[in-house]
Amino acid sequence: MIFERLQKEFEAARASQTQEICLEGEEWNDGLLATIRERVHMEADRKATSGDSNMLDPSFLGKITYRVGSKVICCLEGARIGIQYETSFAGEPCEFYHCVLESKSFLEKMIVLEHTIPFFLPIREAENDLLSSNAMKFIDHVGELLQAYVDRREQVRLMKELYGNQIGDLYHSLPYHMIEFVLEDFECTRITVSLKYADLVSVLPTRVRVMAWPLNNSKKCVTGAVQMTRKGTGAIPSHLIPARLSYAEEALRTLSLPEAFAEIVLNLPQALQQVFPS
Repeated sequence: MIFERLQKEFEAARASQTQEICLEGEEWNDGLLATIRERVHMEADRKATSGDSNMLDPSFLGKITYRVGSKVICCLEGARIGIQYETSFAGEPCEFYHCVLESKSFLEKMIVLEHTIPFFLPIREAENDLLSSNAMKFIDHVGELLQAYVDRREQVRLMKELYGNQIGDLYHSLPYHMIEFVLEDFECTRITVSLKYADLVSVLPTRVRVMAWPLNNSKKCVTGAVQMTRKGTGAIPSHLIPARLSYAEEALRTLSLPEAFAEIVLNLPQALQQVFPS
């Protein structure tokens, strides 16, 4: 498996490091990335000349890794730059992901040699759009894609864990940027929720729709509604028309899914009474 192989290679690189430098703010810049590229080229040249360390500036002999937030950047053998992305949710660590860039020379653009990033995240598009023109932005953007994906996924997982008995059907896209589910723990109403995110680096949805669908189980009322329609009035009883729940939509736009779910359920009886007065 590529993940296990790369994880071992990253662990070996970090175990052999002589220094780890933590970078903040503007310390992480294009100049530093150029320095990292220079290091991997000089290390490759050293190995190509039978390890003649006298040819190198002593400052380049040490093995240095760089930490930038949740990213660890290190020099790998074979003129490669490795980036390990550490994801988290609610302060707890989640998965590691890897991206290995090949830098053959300063005259050639870097390429993504291999990675462990989920196939449904657009790393190749990011490579084509950013890597040759702004490698630092590419590295940061991939980290944002991964963290946002994990955040959306874990929000859904936690919501199901806490409120699974109140959730009926639940569907989502692979990157969790489209989510739909149903609240079914109500006798007279079915609540449908549809969420769409503006892009794959968003953790809160931008397009939200929450509909309350009245469920009329009374045979007498259903028969009456059918007869009214057959008489040619074309009217549907008001108590059978679905209604949007604006308060629920606002909660989903501003809160995480588990928090929004709790807010929706807490205020649902009052909201249903307002849209479907008895």
